Formats: sequence, structure tokens, C-alpha cells
Amino acid sequence: MRILKLGPGLITGASDDDPSGIATYSLVGAQFGYGMLWTMLFSYPLMAAIQEISARIGRVTGAGIAGNIRRHYPKAVLYAVISLLLVANVFNLGADIGAMGAAAKLLLPGPAGIYILLFGGLSLLLEVLVSYIKYVKYLKWLTLALFAYVATAIVVGEPSGQALRATFLPSFSFRGSYFTALIAVLGTTISPYLFFWQASQEVEEVRVHPYEEPLTQAPRQAPAQFQRIKFDTYLGMAFSNLVAFFIILTTAATLHVHGISDIQTADQAALALEPLAGRFASLLFAAGIVGTGLLAVPVLAGSAAYAVSETFRWSASLQREPKQAMKFYGTIGIATLIGLMLNFLRLNPIKALFWSAVLNGVVAVPVMTFMMILARNRKVMGQFRLPLYLQLAGWLATAVMLFASVGMIVTLRP
Repeated sequence: MRILKLGPGLITGASDDDPSGIATYSLVGAQFGYGMLWTMLFSYPLMAAIQEISARIGRVTGAGIAGNIRRHYPKAVLYAVISLLLVANVFNLGADIGAMGAAAKLLLPGPAGIYILLFGGLSLLLEVLVSYIKYVKYLKWLTLALFAYVATAIVVGEPSGQALRATFLPSFSFRGSYFTALIAVLGTTISPYLFFWQASQEVEEVRVHPYEEPLTQAPRQAPAQFQRIKFDTYLGMAFSNLVAFFIILTTAATLHVHGISDIQTADQAALALEPLAGRFASLLFAAGIVGTGLLAVPVLAGSAAYAVSETFRWSASLQREPKQAMKFYGTIGIATLIGLMLNFLRLNPIKALFWSAVLNGVVAVPVMTFMMILARNRKVMGQFRLPLYLQLAGWLATAVMLFASVGMIVTLRP
């Protein structure tokens, strides 16, 4: 029996739990206790379906999402979608690099600014200088950093009965703060940069393996590839949501029950855990922030570069040397440097991580809409248009993101 390969889906799922996500999950755990654990169970089939759709678009057509929008829709549509993605990605990049620096300061002596520069530079150098095949192997190993949050939950200990009830019996509120937190959770779980990244990684897989082709050109490969995509994606998304579940669980069991609700960054959560759960739990939490940041920052910068390169028909591949794809790697460098510099512009770090998740949630709606239209278009997908279950799940996920975004806007206080 052939062992199914893990790759784009696993890395995409793991990078979903970036420092922005950790901060968001920590906030909702501290503010609402176990009240939002149900979102991890609810969002799993939706995020898995939309990521499977992203992967199918890339594998079937041999082009990423931006490339397909460019081929089939007006330039105004393409530029609007890519502009939204770039704003969300750069802001997310800056927030993640800043969180890594702040977390490193909890682990090591020295100012956070030095670590911010170090992590930004290291992420950029690795992505530019290491070939795609080797780089993906490193990213796979970095996914192990997420187990720090499972270990933290074990160290803390947890009254499982109350948590289980909150997981399977959702509570809901129409307060503005609740809707804002909900769109932040959904935005960091179902994020636009993940759609672009996974579709582009499927395209890279075709490029680096000479026996593989876009499925429109090699339909015989479709059954095996769709099976591999489903296994890889659903396992990666399950991994992502399981870790997110444990982050909410840990902060709810420690911070919320002790009346600490004003936690809005990942490093604050790590520091606040120490007097309640011990130094070891705090260090585990902080180490996980650094590890997940090293995984997520390249994905954020890479997804932006793939999107921009496909928009302007530039050569785009992590497998190529920088001199062979200068504009692609230049975009990676510019996005990373702008995100890094945001940390030195006196932005409020307490708000940056959370609001980057909110921004991702709002941006996701138009991106998902165009993805669904693309994936149902025979001119784009040929004979491999979406099966009914993915059509239903994809449109449901889009509707949920729209509902949460509108709910947040309507309930926010003027």
C-alpha cells in the first residue's frame, strides 16, 4: 500500500498557528474562558474544505490563485484582491516578527529589538538561499514546535468536563466584543495567505517532480493526487485546530479563572502563565511562539511573492536561484523588511497581533468568493470542477466569514 505524502497541507496547517493566531487564541481564552472552544470544532470542516479547494486549483491548473484570477477576470478584480492580500500579509508579518522578538526576550537576555532584527533577517536569508526541496523539509520539522502548546496544557492540568461541555454545546453572544473576537478567531483560522500558499505549493510540487503535471494535462494522475491532497490537507488542518484548542484551553484554565482577561499578545500570555502554572509552562509557551514564527513568516512572505509574481507574470519559484527569479525574491525581501520595520514605528504591539487576525477575517470573504467561482468554472478546472460536498462546504465557509464580518461591523460601538 502506498504511503500518502505529507507536504503542503501539513505545512499550511501548522503555519496557521502563527504568533498572531497564538495571541488571538490566548485573548479569547483569557477573555471568554472556555466559551469559544466550540469554534475549533465548528471551523475545522470549513477550513479543511477551503484549503482542499485551494490545493485543487493549484494542482488541476498548474497555476496559483492569482494566476487563475489574472487569466479569467478583469485586471481591476485581480489588483483589488492582491492589494487586500498584501496589506493583510505585511501587517501579519510585522506582528509575527514582533511577537517572536518579544518571546525571545522572555527566554534570553537582551532587548526585543535585537531579536526582531535577527528573526526577520534569518527568515529572509533561509527563504532566499535554501532550495525549495530542502526548505520544505525544514518547515516540516518546525511543525513540531506546536507540540509545545499541547505540553503546556498537560503541565497546567485541566478540568476536562467543563471544557468538553463548552466544546460541544456552543455559547453565543451578540455583543460587539464577542463578534470581534469571533472574526479574529475565524480570520486566524481561515486566512487568505494560506489559500495562496497551498495553491502555489501544489504548483511547486508539479515543477520539482518531472513525472507530475497539471491534472488538466494528465487526468490519469487525478485520483491519486486528490486522495493525497485530501489526506494531507485534512490532517494538517486537524493538527492546526487541535493546537489552537489547547492554547484556548490553557489560557482559559489559568488566566480566565484567575480573573486575568486583558491579555492581547502571545508573549503577554506566556509571561502571565508563570505565576499560575509555573516557569516551565511559561517557557514552553514562549518557545512555541518562536518556533511557529519561524514557520509562519516565510509562508506569509512567500504567499505574497507568489501572488504578486503571478499577477505580473514574473518567474516565481522557491526552487530557482535568486538570480533566476529576482523579482520574486525581491518581493519576499520587501514584504519581510516592511513587516519588520512596522515594529519600529511605535505601533501598539498589544493590538497589532489581534487586529491582524481581524483584518485577515475580513479580507478572506472576497478572496474565498473568487476562489469558489474559479473552482466551479469549467474553463478553469476542465473536467475537475468541485464535487458537490466541496461546493456546499466552500460556500458555507464563505457565508460564515461574511456573517461574522458583518456582525462585527454592526455591533461595534461608534
